[in-house]
Amino acid sequence: MPKLKMWILLLVTGFVGMNAAAAQQADYPSSGVPMSLQQVGEHSYYVQGEAGIATDNAGFISNAGFVVTPKGVVVFDGLGSPSLGWQLRQLIRDVTDLPVVKVVVSHYHADHIYGLQVFKDEGAQIVAPAGALEYLQSTAAAERLEERRFSLDPWVNEQTRLVTPDQIIDTSTTFTLGGVEFRVDYLGAAHSDGDLTLYVVDDRVLYSGDIIFEGRVAYLGDADTAHWLEALEAMQTANLAALVPGHGPVARRPNEALAQTRSYLSYIRQVMGEAVENMDEFADAYEAADWSAFEALPAFEAANRRNAYQVFLSMEAASVGQ
Repeated sequence: MPKLKMWILLLVTGFVGMNAAAAQQADYPSSGVPMSLQQVGEHSYYVQGEAGIATDNAGFISNAGFVVTPKGVVVFDGLGSPSLGWQLRQLIRDVTDLPVVKVVVSHYHADHIYGLQVFKDEGAQIVAPAGALEYLQSTAAAERLEERRFSLDPWVNEQTRLVTPDQIIDTSTTFTLGGVEFRVDYLGAAHSDGDLTLYVVDDRVLYSGDIIFEGRVAYLGDADTAHWLEALEAMQTANLAALVPGHGPVARRPNEALAQTRSYLSYIRQVMGEAVENMDEFADAYEAADWSAFEALPAFEAANRRNAYQVFLSMEAASVGQ
């Protein structure tokens, strides 16, 4: 092809690409919140949401990460709105022009999945744990999306959609991309209907999702806290260079981050278990408990009583079924 024709083709292609990007950006209203990139390994990065409840900070309350390889980018989690997902995508562009080829989703909770459509529309493969399809088919998923279209308007809106995974993981597995080795561990139904972690072997970096909360009270929702504790006990953190939790700052001392989440779950199960065994009323047991080890943590006021009640009800139901 003559050089002049090639130059014109490149100009036209670039112009079309810029127009397409601008059009896509127009579909995602700016969140207006800062999002800064932190590098935690040779290939590994993450962004940190603020500690808070689901609708704080334009929904940017959870973490997401990405790993750059010579053959493309692997993203971990999609954040809580398409606007936030788009914002993350621009930060990735600041690091590399390579495409996002895969998104590993730790679990299907709203603050981690509403940005997935940005990457799906780019052509990325969406990988999620067993349990994700059950969530997507539930009335809870539809109701949550409708609620967020109200509480996080305009960032979650009528164009926001639930993204179905391309691949379901129900057992731990490995894959390699561009010479970088990854391990995906399936943890079963712990924090959610299904949970995954992503370990970047070359960097010794673990993206834990909401199995670990750092520096704030965990959100329990409808978690199976007994299995969650088992998963924490089984986690190997001795060789890690860094642990990126689902919420909170990167942990350079992973054992301490793991211990904080584990101690919270253990204590809440101890208090509520004793209440169920003694047939105490929830309110009485809650007021009598010593929450001093956790009450200074962010999100305590918003989450702790609800967490305790969920554990009380689940342990009560388990005791009746015995």
